[in-house]
Amino acid sequence: MTTTEPATPAAPTGEQFGVLTDAAIERSRKRLGVPQPQRNPPHNYEVTWDGTRHFAYGYGDDNPLWCDPDYAATTRWGRIVAPPTFQYTMGEDAAPKPDAETKALLKGDPFAGLGSYQAVMEYEWYRPLLLGDRCKVLATQVGVAPKQSSFGGRTAHVTNDYIYANGDGLIHGVRRGTWINAERHTSQKRAKEKIEIPPYTPEQLAEIDAAYEAETRRGAEPRYWEDVQVGEEIQPRVKGPMVTTDVVVWHLGWGMQLTPPGAFKISYNVRKKAPGLYPPNKLNIPDTVQRLHWEPQRAQELGLPYPYDYGAMRETWLCHALTDWMGDDAWLYKLRCEHRKFNYTGDTTWVRGTVVGKQQVDGRNEVHLEVRCENQRGEVTTPGTAVVLLPTREAPVELPEPPAPDLDGMVAYELDKFAVR
Repeated sequence: MTTTEPATPAAPTGEQFGVLTDAAIERSRKRLGVPQPQRNPPHNYEVTWDGTRHFAYGYGDDNPLWCDPDYAATTRWGRIVAPPTFQYTMGEDAAPKPDAETKALLKGDPFAGLGSYQAVMEYEWYRPLLLGDRCKVLATQVGVAPKQSSFGGRTAHVTNDYIYANGDGLIHGVRRGTWINAERHTSQKRAKEKIEIPPYTPEQLAEIDAAYEAETRRGAEPRYWEDVQVGEEIQPRVKGPMVTTDVVVWHLGWGMQLTPPGAFKISYNVRKKAPGLYPPNKLNIPDTVQRLHWEPQRAQELGLPYPYDYGAMRETWLCHALTDWMGDDAWLYKLRCEHRKFNYTGDTTWVRGTVVGKQQVDGRNEVHLEVRCENQRGEVTTPGTAVVLLPTREAPVELPEPPAPDLDGMVAYELDKFAVR
């Protein structure tokens, strides 16, 4: 899960800071389909050997397809490929310069003061980002829906699209996320779980180490569609026990995302514009809202027993298990996952998957999988589904066609799809 806090306390007339109102929902609805300029520059402007390696190492993946240019040159791709979720780190802003009316529409957060929790993330990938590629991103809101939830009483589910095109303007993929906005008092009450993570026994640590030792990667050996059986399980991946160091190393490759990267004077410049992103710590020193992912006291102030990971980490762990299983000649086409429980510092996550179907559609040889992240308490924290395209013995994988040829067309397609939903 990812949680954010308000950047500014101001709210238009009819809205109350920290309160979910009908006026806030209506203001959010007016943003549907409006391109939203990105506040921060991308962590990576270009796919580089260093960038892909740092990102992959940040989640424990040393796949040479991402990390070794000599190896990558021998594959069907001919050069280094960025890991699927590397798109998080990229995207020069493709939004047009907003006019005065658009600026007013996009000013502030309709849900300022509410807790914002990542609930669902969906991906569709149409072509790879390769060594040397640049990337543009067009961000827009495509959905908003008020709902009653045991998570935090009345909530607003907001869905945002991030549509990526490579340097040639060809659609790379879509990242579609839904966030639950809930009033702090209800979400804090809901979050106050009595969870104790006891010290790990030598036997438990030995089991985890054995799983690391047993990991294999399909790599250059093709996995053919004909050979895959429904009910087949992919080799699990273990991630943990997660410690603060893991979160820090993740940030080295991922960037900071919410809070722009930079220390001291650079962070001060950001804080001047958005003081809400830097609530004071126990020494009254302004510090990033993201510290709840590594600072126990801040997590506890928000009603959580421990700091916890980011949703993007678990999405990437699922991709790690899938790409190791499918091999270099395959294509990860779709991933959808729901973040239902927190994954706390000290937790161990087992990433698992099962083949649940096979079909041939429009020349695509699809394998459908159910995937999940499961902690050491046996709780499924992130269930999901995936579609992998595999080669056959007669033909290689053909990349799927995007539903529209350009960024604006993709926005129109996404709005139509959510209107149907």
